[in-house]
Amino acid sequence: MKCPFCSNQDTQVVETRVSEDGDFIRRRRQCSSCEKRFTTYERPDVNFPSIVKKDGRRIEFERGKLIASMKLALRKRPVSTEQVDAAIERIEEKLLNLGLREVQSTRIGELVMRELKKLDKVAYVRFASVYRNFEDIDEFRTLVDEVNR
Repeated sequence: MKCPFCSNQDTQVVETRVSEDGDFIRRRRQCSSCEKRFTTYERPDVNFPSIVKKDGRRIEFERGKLIASMKLALRKRPVSTEQVDAAIERIEEKLLNLGLREVQSTRIGELVMRELKKLDKVAYVRFASVYRNFEDIDEFRTLVDEVNR
């Protein structure tokens, strides 16, 4: 595996761990050139459904986009990386369990909102206010009131 710091091809595995639920393997690697350490994750290669956007375009599911949107909503919030990883795993598992070849992007948005609501209510409101494209303050107030119940 190529080192992300110096691009050297020669890296060694120094530690290997299986996740608690057995879904992936975590490997700590060290570069033989710059001696920096980094982590890789090994997961089974599965076929996620295609995502149908609001305008009808079909795109491949990208885990990175899911991570980025959740991290943006959770920016400066007291939620651990492990909690975010677990939420992403639950979303991916739900997508796979649907058994569909295509999924509307709105369905993924709803799954993200459900997970964010469990993790952090402020992050949930942040995501929902952008995702639902609020037109006025009353829609925002309704969402905040819903969270406070």
